[in-house]
Amino acid sequence: MGIQVEFNPDLALRNISHHKNGTRLSEECIPESLVEGNKYHFLKEGQRNYWLLGEIPLVETQGGGVLSHPLASIRILESTHFTLDDKMYTKGTYLVVNTFSSDDPTIHFNGFQRL
Repeated sequence: MGIQVEFNPDLALRNISHHKNGTRLSEECIPESLVEGNKYHFLKEGQRNYWLLGEIPLVETQGGGVLSHPLASIRILESTHFTLDDKMYTKGTYLVVNTFSSDDPTIHFNGFQRL
């Protein structure tokens, strides 16, 4: 038996419609409006590690590894692991540094490096 830990190069959250229809908590979803300079809370199932010393992409996930292009550049300010009903979770706070237009073809990241 091992310890399952996932290393994530981005923060992948669901569309806010999942919260509106009652299938996800608001912290599991991208807020309706991302505002540069604002802080938001996130919640992910599993024990996840994020890079805390720089900017990473915020992307929308549809599950199964299907991710959008980066919607914003964020800094994760804090991240905590905890258990609830014998399941592992990761929660934290992120700061929106920049938002990106969905129709902008510019590449904003090369791995962890912000371009």
